[in-house]
Amino acid sequence: MSKIWFITGASSGLGKALAEAVLARGDRAVLTARRLEPLRDIAAGHGARALPLALDVTSPDARKQALEAANAAFGRIDVLANIAGAGSYGALEEFTSEQIRAQMELNFFSAVELSREVLPQMRARQAGHILNLTSIAGLVAFPANGLYCASKFALEGFTEALHHEVKPLGVRVTLIEPGAFRTGFAGSAAMKAAREIADYAALDAGVAEYYASQDGRQMGDPAKGAQVIIDMVDSDAAPVRLMLGEDAYQLWESAVASRARDLAPWRSRGEATAYPDAVKNTAQAL
Repeated sequence: MSKIWFITGASSGLGKALAEAVLARGDRAVLTARRLEPLRDIAAGHGARALPLALDVTSPDARKQALEAANAAFGRIDVLANIAGAGSYGALEEFTSEQIRAQMELNFFSAVELSREVLPQMRARQAGHILNLTSIAGLVAFPANGLYCASKFALEGFTEALHHEVKPLGVRVTLIEPGAFRTGFAGSAAMKAAREIADYAALDAGVAEYYASQDGRQMGDPAKGAQVIIDMVDSDAAPVRLMLGEDAYQLWESAVASRARDLAPWRSRGEATAYPDAVKNTAQAL
């Protein structure tokens, strides 16, 4: 049975690749992004199976109108793909309060709100799948990317908890955790901190050079990543986490080893902080 997708950030990068792939295989899709013209280009030739909509995901009214249009056109949403987002770079002190909140609004709150807003219909049908795009930077933090990492770390925790909340109700939830893919992330789409502080000049220059040298040269192919996502959605046992890219797996494994080394020297002292008569908490990670 063909699926009905609601894809944010569908005008470029992984969102565009996903939109093109689901339409090519005969599914129906609501394609959303701030700019409408690129969405119309993607939808061309697919007739009524594609609904391009201009959407600022940070706007409550715009989200409401887009979801109403999607349901009016297709009757339901089978897969919500929260792909929209943007990077940022700079030291914490160099960002304004407005930039900090804008990053969280786009990368975290919009995905949380859309998930909340689409859940009633999925819960009523006891079916549906929510995909939240994070990054390996949602699991591993990098200097000069702290703001971006914070938004993705937050989405990781929220999404994992949501998975456990709605799994008994027939709704599936998956985190998509890419490494470096050839998208606009390392280009002009990334938000640069508003200020420049001399003490961070070397840090800023290093990350700017990294973005400039990597833009368009990343290992990850968005079309291949999109196909893995589709295959995962079609599978009977969708994981809570889907990591994409050899670089992502290597960074994760390195981070796990680093954390273990960091925790080990103080473990005995940390465990010795209990009351003598305390009963051990039996809670376990699911």
